[in-house]
Amino acid sequence: MKKFLLISLAAVPALAFGQSSGTSGFDSFLSSVQGTVNKIIPFLVGLALLGFFWGLVKFIFSSNNEEGRGEARSMMIYAIIALFVMTAVWGLVGFLGNVVGVQQGGSVSLPTVPR
Repeated sequence: MKKFLLISLAAVPALAFGQSSGTSGFDSFLSSVQGTVNKIIPFLVGLALLGFFWGLVKFIFSSNNEEGRGEARSMMIYAIIALFVMTAVWGLVGFLGNVVGVQQGGSVSLPTVPR
């Protein structure tokens, strides 16, 4: 733990002097993370929707098997919970963005240190 603290404290001046005017590496890093997250979210929503429909198909085809119906029912419930959580977080982020005044797709200007 002490080694990590010493190394991280030693790296602080390098991070401060590494800042430059204009588009920095951190800005490009943030934009690449944003692009990756924007591509992953629809995939996850589609995966949860696919899980729900797969559970529905399993539920229909296991109409005479009580154990299979229970597994399919739990799969559908988990998929509905996942869809609810994802849409609730999406709505909460949108609401907080409107309250704070940050619009979706806008740019963020990070403060810089004058030279």
